[in-house]
Amino acid sequence: MAGSSSVPAARTTARLLTFLAAQTGPVPAGAIAHGIGVPRSSIYHLLSVLGDEGFVRHFPDERRYGLGVAALGLGSAYTRQAPLTRLAAPVVARLVEAAGENGHLAVLNGREVLYLVEQRAAGRPPLVTDVDVHLPSHLTASGRAVLALLPPAQVRALYPTPGSFTDLTGAGPRTLRELRVVLREARARGFAVEDGEVSAGFASVAAAVVDHTGRPVAGLAVTFRSEAYDDAGRAELAEQATRAAREVSRRLGAR
Repeated sequence: MAGSSSVPAARTTARLLTFLAAQTGPVPAGAIAHGIGVPRSSIYHLLSVLGDEGFVRHFPDERRYGLGVAALGLGSAYTRQAPLTRLAAPVVARLVEAAGENGHLAVLNGREVLYLVEQRAAGRPPLVTDVDVHLPSHLTASGRAVLALLPPAQVRALYPTPGSFTDLTGAGPRTLRELRVVLREARARGFAVEDGEVSAGFASVAAAVVDHTGRPVAGLAVTFRSEAYDDAGRAELAEQATRAAREVSRRLGAR
C-alpha cells in the first residue's frame, strides 16, 4: 500500500520539475499549483522537500521558485550516459539493413550538426559524416529536419548575416531568405532533403526526432548516391527514415 500511495506523489514531483524546466525564469507557487493542477498547500510542502534536496531554489525576495543546482547535475548525468545514442543506434541499424544505404543521426550544435550515430551499409562507400564529425546544419538533411521545426526567431538568431552560411560544394542556401524557403519545403513535405550540398554525387533524406514536449532534438538521415534513386525511390527512403525517427521519438517519450 505504501508503495502504491507514493506513485501519485512521484508523478506530481515529475510534473512540477517539468513545469519549472519549461519556464523562462522563477515563478510563484500559485502559478505552479495552477500549472500542474495541484492544491497550493500540497505544492508548498513539495517545494520545501525539493528545496532541501537541492532540486528547487526559493527566491524569497521575489516569492518565486526555480530549478536548483541538483537539477543541473541531472542534466549533465543525462549527457554523460548518452541516452539518445543508446536509444537511436539499434533503430538506425535496422534502418540501414532495410534500406541498404548509410544511415546516421545528428544533433544541432550551434550552426552545425554533430553526428552521434553512424551506420554503414555493406558495400556502400565511406562518407564525410562520422561519429563526432561537425557539418553545417543548413547544408545537411539532418540539420534541416531539425531547423524546420524550430521557431523562426531561433533560426534567425542562428543565421543573423550572410556570413553565417558556410559553403562546401558551391550549392545550398546563402541567405536567411533562401534557408527559409528550404525549411518551408521540408515542413510541407514532411522530411528534409539535400543533394550534392555536402558531398558532390551524394544526396540525403532526413526526418526529425522529437522529445516528449515535441521539441526537435535530432535529425535521422539516409545518404545515397544521387543517381541511384528517382523521385519515387527517394520518397520510399524518406518514408523509411521517417518511420525510424518516429520510433526513436517514441523511445524518448514522444506521443
